[in-house]
Amino acid sequence: MTTSTKPAAWFWIVSIIALLWNLLGVMAYIMHVTMTPEALAALPEQERALYTNVPVWATAAFAIAVWGSTLACVLLLIRKKLATPVFVIAFIAILIQMVHSLFISNSIAVYGPGGMVMPVMIIVIGLYMILFSRQATSKDWLH
Repeated sequence: MTTSTKPAAWFWIVSIIALLWNLLGVMAYIMHVTMTPEALAALPEQERALYTNVPVWATAAFAIAVWGSTLACVLLLIRKKLATPVFVIAFIAILIQMVHSLFISNSIAVYGPGGMVMPVMIIVIGLYMILFSRQATSKDWLH
């Protein structure tokens, strides 16, 4: 049986906040893929075009990013080392999704420079969670 060191209080705080953050991502994903024709019609024309022109690969990357990151947070909370590789896979999906969002779609023209804030935050937080889970592993908090 493998034993590990008891995590510091801040480990639990960061892990819970990260889980809540990722659950918001799950909600955004579900809202995106279940948008009704009426809700889509209510959007301004340029936003409607963004929603209707998302390729399957970008939607798949979105799904892997949010569900993978959420799973990795749960793995952190149950103190499993598997959290780190799951965060890495989710981060790769984040990057793929952001390539579409920032460079292929017309989102910056539609939302303006302020539309880059959330994608940059998502990338930074995703990278931080990889580093955080690696640190937790090195401190022997995960088994």
